[in-house]
Amino acid sequence: MTLFEKIINREIPAKIIWEDDDVIAFLDISQATKGHTLVVPKVATESVLTATPEVVSKVNCTAQMLAINLMKTFGASGVNILTNANEVSGQTVPHYHVHVIPRYDVEELKFVPVPNHHDLDEVFKIYQDYQNSQ
Repeated sequence: MTLFEKIINREIPAKIIWEDDDVIAFLDISQATKGHTLVVPKVATESVLTATPEVVSKVNCTAQMLAINLMKTFGASGVNILTNANEVSGQTVPHYHVHVIPRYDVEELKFVPVPNHHDLDEVFKIYQDYQNSQ
């Protein structure tokens, strides 16, 4: 049983800010910024890659609604809405979830990609070749 399933089942406490029959949202214990919230489907599925389209839709619609509410509540200027799929991407709990991270200042939290300078034409060709082989 994952940490999130324990929260859903009320086996461990959480600061729950939204809940319906399908989705629960609670403040992230790490609070990358003030109001950082996790939106989690109640159905157990490992990531956005394994979730059904219906689950993804419910989670993302809830994330959008909460993003608007969190921005108004905390006076944020923007928001990051993101998910990680699999450990290599930074997923630490194997239960699909979306981070809603209110943003107040450009400098408070940075997502800085490391440029790899992959050839765009080559990447596009690999993608097309794969799609054509399916």
